[in-house]
Amino acid sequence: MALTPIDEQHALQIQAGTIGRKAGHAFEDEITLRINSLEKPYTATTGIGDNSHVIKGRPELLLLDYVCTRLGLTTITNVVALSTGALATSEDGKKWLEVNGVKVSKCKSDLILTITTTTGDLITAGISTKQCSNKNPTNAQLFFTTARSFCLLLRSNGIAVSNDAENALRQFCGDAGFRPLDTPELIAGRQTDPRRFFWEEIADDGKQEWEAIFADGQDAITRLLLQKAYLNDPFAPDFVLHKTRLAESWETTELALYSIDELVELSRNYAGFVLKPYSVKKGSYRDPVGVSHEAPRFGIVQMQRGGQSQHPTQLQFNLKAGYFYEI
Repeated sequence: MALTPIDEQHALQIQAGTIGRKAGHAFEDEITLRINSLEKPYTATTGIGDNSHVIKGRPELLLLDYVCTRLGLTTITNVVALSTGALATSEDGKKWLEVNGVKVSKCKSDLILTITTTTGDLITAGISTKQCSNKNPTNAQLFFTTARSFCLLLRSNGIAVSNDAENALRQFCGDAGFRPLDTPELIAGRQTDPRRFFWEEIADDGKQEWEAIFADGQDAITRLLLQKAYLNDPFAPDFVLHKTRLAESWETTELALYSIDELVELSRNYAGFVLKPYSVKKGSYRDPVGVSHEAPRFGIVQMQRGGQSQHPTQLQFNLKAGYFYEI
């Protein structure tokens, strides 16, 4: 059932008052302001994205035209855009938006479009946004979690994960109690990072199970990471908007646009589950010459241990840099 904001005017007022407060939301904020300022009724340019998912132009028009085309709409009576990031910083400290009686506190959609069709129907479309402000595309973070939470996410969506597999993933992430440094005999003579096990080192039963899970369930897992990363998310995204690189102007911004279904299929067609060799060349625990490790990959998704100083044991999933040019 389509959802529509019951406090739309208040939400828009909050949004307008928070524009520009957080740089991370500036791109989404600008798109929402421009969509809400468009003259209505609005007629979309049909066929956008039919020949290529990577296109240049004004982001608000490219996005709206793409969504309308994929929904089979040409002319729409009205559209209201909301930026979930901006709404979470409202003046009264409210960390949620109430939409159709539902309190939204965590949402995978960065933008929510509520479209009124010419027949009076309401359609709500969630948009997950990614952006790069460098001259050349970089990796885009897709999901950041813990080994245990990732296992819970899979189990909650019908993908079986054994305790052995969960423990193996905790070895990969370096959870306390699952590290080489927790077992003194494993430290003696170790030349690589003692804070975690690399993929080729985790328990063999768990490793084999994970490789089967990713190979057999690639589409389902890719979809979860793109769309349903939060449990009970009321606005799981239907589309992905990716600003590919630094733009010379708003009017010449390059975007990659996909429906979730399209991106899942293109990712699978691009590649299945593989292990890519790499070596640690930076940081306190650089690999000796000739030592390499296995990095799990499936489609355009890259999986790694976070390793950041603040959250070193988090499990991180990224979209491959420049994937939109390759798939």
